Amino acid sequence: MIGQVVSLIGAAMILAAFAAQQAKRLPSDGPLYLALNFAGSAILTYSAIVAGSWGLIALEGSWAVISLASLAKAGRKRIPSPPGGGRGSG
Repeated sequence: MIGQVVSLIGAAMILAAFAAQQAKRLPSDGPLYLALNFAGSAILTYSAIVAGSWGLIALEGSWAVISLASLAKAGRKRIPSPPGGGRGSG
């Protein structure tokens, strides 16, 4: 029962992100959109592993990896370079 509730929460996270993106409320490359996709797909990947559903493991696992990579990329864009270009330029 608890596993089903957790799975539904994961699915709701992905669907909420998608609906907000379609409504132009979240950019598809924004950190909140990517974080919701990563968390939701990671939850569903775990549920698929427990259920032994290889197709869903492949789908949700890939979704989680891609979302995490995109989230990391978005995080790097948001971190400004230090003044002077970094170490050794002073």
